Amino acid sequence: MEKVPMTAHGHALLQSELRRRQAEERPAIIQAIAEARTHGDLSENAEYHAAKEQQSYNEGRIAELEDLLSRAEVIDVTKLSGDTVKFGATVTLVDEDTDEEKTYQIVGDQEADVRSGKISISSPIARALIGKGVGDSVEVAAPAGAKSYEILSIAYG
Repeated sequence: MEKVPMTAHGHALLQSELRRRQAEERPAIIQAIAEARTHGDLSENAEYHAAKEQQSYNEGRIAELEDLLSRAEVIDVTKLSGDTVKFGATVTLVDEDTDEEKTYQIVGDQEADVRSGKISISSPIARALIGKGVGDSVEVAAPAGAKSYEILSIAYG
């Protein structure tokens, strides 16, 4: 059983989603199915089929969340420190071609959201950064070609 690394914040978000799906969405879907059944012939009942499809999706996501949470290895980022990049680090980079600065936190796969500055530990840029220190240059294979970045700072917490 492979452990899934995640931050405490990411773990809390998954637990919250699981509770919401079990306590709110599941009963609402069951109610929608019961209501659709009262409309008669199920073979031609679009509401019934839509509710059953929604139920299937919700139950699949619940199973996925339960699996992820059971395999979670919660890493408290506030207790980490060091001079090299590792899981949980917030890294400020500068693009060596455009001088554009970017800041990313390296998080678990389920928490990744580039728009909020969180990149997956398994992403190409995170893999290139792991083990590197301030001042190091890294080259990342991107769809538009290789990009070079210099690490400006590393922070934890």
